[in-house]
Amino acid sequence: MTGGFDTVFPAPAKINRFLHITGRRADGYHELQTVFQFLGLQDDLRFAPLPPGRFEMHAHAEGALAGDDNLCVQAARMLSGFTGRGFGVRIGLTKRIPVGGGLGGGSSDAATTLVALNHLFDLGLSPDELAQQGLRLGADVPVFVRGRAAWAEGVGERLVPVEPDTPWTLLIDPGVSVSTATMFRSDELTRDCPPERIAASGYESRHNVFEPLVRRDHPSVDAALAWLASSGAAARLSGTGGCVFGLFPNEAAARAAQAVQPEPWRSWVLRLANRSPLCDWHTKSGIEAGAGEVSEK
Repeated sequence: MTGGFDTVFPAPAKINRFLHITGRRADGYHELQTVFQFLGLQDDLRFAPLPPGRFEMHAHAEGALAGDDNLCVQAARMLSGFTGRGFGVRIGLTKRIPVGGGLGGGSSDAATTLVALNHLFDLGLSPDELAQQGLRLGADVPVFVRGRAAWAEGVGERLVPVEPDTPWTLLIDPGVSVSTATMFRSDELTRDCPPERIAASGYESRHNVFEPLVRRDHPSVDAALAWLASSGAAARLSGTGGCVFGLFPNEAAARAAQAVQPEPWRSWVLRLANRSPLCDWHTKSGIEAGAGEVSEK
């Protein structure tokens, strides 16, 4: 193994430009349609070898799960078993993506663990194989493994690369952690959206089916979305919440809005990206990836 704690592996956040539920399967899972894009807000992971079969997690952030409950540890154990390579590893996680924010932080961390260990231990797995393993950990993991903006269907695992526009955004964390499982179980969730055709644009007319539920249950999320809309931005909830984002025509407009936003919200000015920096670690394939610029308030 090379690199160890001297090498930092990125785990970027994502947003959903829209999120529709088109049906519910017999097994209880939901069929959805969405578009994933990436943000420059990211967690950082470092890895160091340990004796075979030993896995440790060191998380540096409030709300980050430690030990066997962390998806990174689960990913490492799974990859060791799948490949038959009896390695062990210590994982260091610096968490910046808000927990329960609908930004895919846990899934992104797990995906980065898979890609990083594949590289560091020279396991020789393709992105397809890593994505298949990642699906066992969560529906959002494959898009992070592949690292390209995508139109997603099924439970989120059927991915078609797309190249949407990449506007500037003001991402706001109202300080609310929303349970994805609770949102999907809601009797009031809209589950019969008409299927849409794959498209790389035109998302402004589409919505997020979780937004009414999250706004009703979390007044701070409702206030953040209302304020973003009043600032002239196209305001959206990401995933199942509780982070929200507004789209702006340029960086100056996004920063002007951030300068007058209500307290005590945390916020970041970012540009949406169609490539994740994790792409660079796929066997040094040379895929260009840009995660955008970040400015936190």
